[in-house]
Amino acid sequence: MLNKIIKRGNKKVPKSDASDFGIVPSGNRSSGSVSTSNVVVNHASRGTGAGVGVGMPSNSVTQQQQQQQTVIIAATVPAPGAIEALPLLKDVPMSDRQSLVLRKLQVCCYQFNFIDTMKMVKEKEIKRQTLVELVDCVQSGGVKISESNQEEMVKMIGVNIFRCLPPASHENTGSENVEPEEEEQYLEPSWPHLQLVYELLLRYIVSSNTDTKVAKRFIDHSFVLKLLDLFESEDPRERDYLKTILHRIYGKFMVHRPFIRKVINHIFYRFIYETERHSGIGELLEILGSIINGFALPMKEEHKLFLVRVLIPLHKPKPIGMYHQQLSYCIVQFVEKDHKLSDTVIRGLLKYWPVTNCQKEVLFIGELEEVLEATQAAEFQRCMVPMFRQIARCLNSPHFQVAERALFLWNNEHIVGLIAQNRNVILPIIFEALEKNIRSHWNQAVHGLTVNVRKMFLEMDADLFEDCQKQYAEKAAQATELEKQRELRWQRLADAAGQGG
Repeated sequence: MLNKIIKRGNKKVPKSDASDFGIVPSGNRSSGSVSTSNVVVNHASRGTGAGVGVGMPSNSVTQQQQQQQTVIIAATVPAPGAIEALPLLKDVPMSDRQSLVLRKLQVCCYQFNFIDTMKMVKEKEIKRQTLVELVDCVQSGGVKISESNQEEMVKMIGVNIFRCLPPASHENTGSENVEPEEEEQYLEPSWPHLQLVYELLLRYIVSSNTDTKVAKRFIDHSFVLKLLDLFESEDPRERDYLKTILHRIYGKFMVHRPFIRKVINHIFYRFIYETERHSGIGELLEILGSIINGFALPMKEEHKLFLVRVLIPLHKPKPIGMYHQQLSYCIVQFVEKDHKLSDTVIRGLLKYWPVTNCQKEVLFIGELEEVLEATQAAEFQRCMVPMFRQIARCLNSPHFQVAERALFLWNNEHIVGLIAQNRNVILPIIFEALEKNIRSHWNQAVHGLTVNVRKMFLEMDADLFEDCQKQYAEKAAQATELEKQRELRWQRLADAAGQGG
């Protein structure tokens, strides 16, 4: 049991090698402390030592000067009083601003324990104010940051955000059967600093001063992969920032687009077929909804495969309620882009239609209605028989919300139009379900809605309705006769057994 808990403790370490940013995971996950021997010390009192690391030989200094004083930024926990406030960028000459930016970036690499709110309050505030100034600097464009400092800034951002995520609630308690919707929401203690770091990254990406050709050297595949790993964070505020940032990266860095789609696919595959637990599925689907909206026509085969292999199977996991709204939006986007896909989508829904989960069934009916609104007559005819067999089962559901939601389909004018065009096929399929509801359904609302639907079919085609009624009466008479014969056979067996006894 102890070994199992220990293994779970390291479960959410990002898959990418965190050492790229000088991060060495510590045993204390909540403190954010990082042990490293490659720490850059550059305090406000050392005006001429920018970029010189502890214990670095003089030839290293010379080499750094030749490389525009590029330094390795790494995370560390400062000693009390080790951080001093630096002057504002606007208060120093233009010639000194780049070195001051570098020193401020180094200050922002210090990590603090936010569990203890009374510890190192002054140092935390200095870092917060420094981050605020850097955000304002990037947003306003008042100080043009050099390429070397842009690289160090991205490294500093990585030092702060790429970290070991705490175990999920079910991992801490060992309650594997707890529904994800019922788990307590976790909020990151270091959010006062983390939010500003994310804001800095966002402003850097969207800034008109950011050269994409330069930035893509720092925001590379490794950076994007680690960013996607963070979507497992349980803090909704962090996931919201990640969603916005990844969307902006996708829009600005075209070179990363295939890679981002590929990694998201793998996240979904693992969620569907292995874990069924991931905090960021909804946010990733939101990003994809926007991406799908921009697909060019005719649609690539890669995108159609994504629909069939990823989006439709996402209806299978039990916690679909957490992301169904975003999933449904993506599905409808595909159908609106290419009407021929509606048959594929509807058959996919029928394949994963829930049997015992009534709340999930209500979601499926709602999504089916949205898909049918974008469906043309030709595609409707291809799938209407299996679809209305399923709808007939929903009409007779003892759970009144399922039956009621299925009957609400007849409130949609487009769907009623499609049904009217194909009433000769549809009415015989659902007539028996309508009659059963009128005769025996326990819920009055369902009973009333069924009467309205029955009346609608009668007004559509009275002759067809009469034919279906006759067929139903004949079928009911045959069923009654079969039941009488069955009871008679059992009675004869009982009598024979009594005589033999």
